[in-house]
Amino acid sequence: MRRVLLVAASAIALAACPTYDRYDKLADQKGLLPADEFAKYGREAAQKVAIGRALAQAHKGTSEADYARQMGEAVTFAKTMSEVIDIKADTLGYFMTIQFKSGWRTSVLPIPDGKTPEETPGIKG
Repeated sequence: MRRVLLVAASAIALAACPTYDRYDKLADQKGLLPADEFAKYGREAAQKVAIGRALAQAHKGTSEADYARQMGEAVTFAKTMSEVIDIKADTLGYFMTIQFKSGWRTSVLPIPDGKTPEETPGIKG
């Protein structure tokens, strides 16, 4: 009986260990306003969505080098946005902070909705 309790307690303890892969949790869009709907709030919102899509599109692996490359591609894309004036990238945190000309500073997380950044409504003109 004691062995059964020990095995059960060990199984529960192992099952309770958290995962340290946060990317899937950060990229999860469940319960949020759809990205295309948020993009309709204005040019800066559209650019934020496009940058988030670029960040998700560049995701190719889970090593530190993969995350650094992913962030580099997203930063390069963000620099093409007309309203962006400052970018701070966190390669191990999987997000970036963007400051727009209006003064709005926001974090950008990956938006893996299957659309390309160019498909975001409102990023042009």
